[in-house]
Amino acid sequence: MTTDVHAVRWDLSDLYTGPDDPAIQQDLDAAEAEAEAFRATYHGRVAELAAEELAEAVARLEALEQRLARPAVYIQLLHTVRTDDPEVGALLTRVEERATAIGNQVLFFQLEWQGVDDERAASLLTDASLAGYRHFLETTRQYRPYRLSEPEERILAEKQLTSRSAWNRLFDETFARLRFEVDGERLSEEEVLSRLKREDRETRRAAAAGFTAGLQAQLPLLTHVFNTVLSDKSIEDRLRGYPHWLTERNLDNEASDAMVEALVGRVTDRYDLVARYYRLKARLLGLDTLHDYDRYAPLPGTQRTVSWDEARETVLGAFGGFSPRMREIAEEFFARGWIDAPVVDGKQGGAFSHPATPDVHPYVLVNFTGTPSDVMTLAHELGHGVHQYLAREQGFFNADTPLTTAETASVFGEMLAFEHLMGQEGDERARLGLLCNKLEEMFATVFRQVAMNRFEHAAHTARREEGELSAERLGALWMETQRPMFGDSVVLTEDYRAWWSYIPHFLHVPGYVYAYAFGELLTLALYESYREQGADFVPRYMELLAAGGSDSPEALVGRLGLDLSDPGFWDRGLTVLDSMVARAERLADSVGTLTG
Repeated sequence: MTTDVHAVRWDLSDLYTGPDDPAIQQDLDAAEAEAEAFRATYHGRVAELAAEELAEAVARLEALEQRLARPAVYIQLLHTVRTDDPEVGALLTRVEERATAIGNQVLFFQLEWQGVDDERAASLLTDASLAGYRHFLETTRQYRPYRLSEPEERILAEKQLTSRSAWNRLFDETFARLRFEVDGERLSEEEVLSRLKREDRETRRAAAAGFTAGLQAQLPLLTHVFNTVLSDKSIEDRLRGYPHWLTERNLDNEASDAMVEALVGRVTDRYDLVARYYRLKARLLGLDTLHDYDRYAPLPGTQRTVSWDEARETVLGAFGGFSPRMREIAEEFFARGWIDAPVVDGKQGGAFSHPATPDVHPYVLVNFTGTPSDVMTLAHELGHGVHQYLAREQGFFNADTPLTTAETASVFGEMLAFEHLMGQEGDERARLGLLCNKLEEMFATVFRQVAMNRFEHAAHTARREEGELSAERLGALWMETQRPMFGDSVVLTEDYRAWWSYIPHFLHVPGYVYAYAFGELLTLALYESYREQGADFVPRYMELLAAGGSDSPEALVGRLGLDLSDPGFWDRGLTVLDSMVARAERLADSVGTLTG
């Protein structure tokens, strides 16, 4: 039986039966009562707790925060597929306000723990009773130099609802409603962007022009939103004393400044790979000049539409070829309504996997339009999903990983799907098409994300030094940071100046984007280890996923023989990319011309 992708909607009943489920209010009430009891027991006493008492307090706090997270997760997930429903939006606000107020009751705990002197904290963390929470407590203390007083922290938490999070919601709801005029059709963001992957060049050009026109119409709003988020972050960084706009993100990612600088430097030094590949692509497409709207064009004669069932079987086959357990977990997502797949009105664009809470399971959102890239996106998000599912055993505080290593499982899932497809394809022309698609996705993950990091750096720096930035100024910064990636291989048109404005990561998680490059290059190194070690690698990799965030990325990855502290580590992944470009060049020579 063929599955209609429009029937692939997630079932959130494992969280709550609906927005009117009385259990939502009951969980919030119970969390509030426990927060009050927790505060009465421990406020002002954290510094004097013995190790066993501290362990008991952390366990209570973990249970409380997991219960509080459940209604928040539910309404966030519901809102992503019903952004145009005012009742859902109102409930989202009510739950966020209540959760913030309850969270403020227990905010004192982390502040008092951060205030414990280093010698006593180190002594406590050697006690066996705190072994399960050691990493959580250690990472909490790394923010010690930047903490404010409890009243100040509570004010910032309360104001968050009407500052950055409010602007993010406005951005999301704007794009969910936005329609782009292309050849007489009104298309959503996902639909218009998918046309950039069509074989016909005029279709791509028209899609890019329609997308640009839609962005330009919204540019006053989007520029204001971006400026406000930049300013909000600048104010908070100043209040906390962060020395750099990226300091907070690096702390969250458990990545040293030196590690991130080495990553960015190594990637920008290899922009030549991007130009080399796109010169090859121009030849394959029979074009003298590639424009920005040509970047994702499929090679002639290699494009096809993929059904949802085909995508499902590709991903499950790829995962199963690596590990039967990985396939078994992924199958649950399809069988039990943990995926939301179609492009529909009111649904947020993009894709993600949300871990929900450890007592439930992750949920995956994609916007499936039937392109080969959508198969890779599905593999990517289910890689996250398998990771999050396995890491649940670590508990609420230790399940989540930093963004840097969170991308490892997703990119590994993509590599499995890619190699699976290449192994099944016997036609050299089609294999070249698959390889080019994969290279373009990898370039988008490594080089484009680092180029976007360079734009973020320029924008945050300029906002702090120059004040409010115009759309023209932001467009100039965008072009200045994107052109070096392509060199002379791709012409970035004037229309492309507005394309900074649709990228949600700049708003939702400032500084996020380098984590994609981190994860991609780390995964390429891991995948090389898999090729070398074969079946012996599989259980060690699955153990890495199951470890979640229970230790630092360096320690966890170190168990697989990789050293993230080595500045030259990133060259391993870049060398793989170089070899894949050479592989494409050899395939292109054997296939010959694809046009005419």
